[in-house]
Amino acid sequence: QVQLVESGGGSVQAGGSLRLSCAASGRTSSNYAMGWFRQAPGKEREFVAAITWLGSTDYTDSVKGRFTISRDNAKSTVNLQMNSLKPEDTAVYSCVADRLRATVVSGKAGYWGKGTLVNVSS
Repeated sequence: QVQLVESGGGSVQAGGSLRLSCAASGRTSSNYAMGWFRQAPGKEREFVAAITWLGSTDYTDSVKGRFTISRDNAKSTVNLQMNSLKPEDTAVYSCVADRLRATVVSGKAGYWGKGTLVNVSS
């Protein structure tokens, strides 16, 4: 089992920045792919970003150029630096992990955190 705990959410004005972190514990493995999903009120959950253990990244189009995903395999952590935030980025952001990148990107990852709320005001 892998436990994922997110931190770093909060409220910010449009144009501001936040940095989310996710700490993995338990039966962790540095070769897991990890990523972030988000769910806004009344909307379906959507993929945000993913990173393989070698550092290859994927982003949804709406965050490209604004968000950066990174990881520290030695510390079993993954971060999401979010810049130029927009009100439409408001959502609960959840950290995910699984052995395969494709599984993470598809939303079928085996491990999910409980999420952290990001609120962007205009």
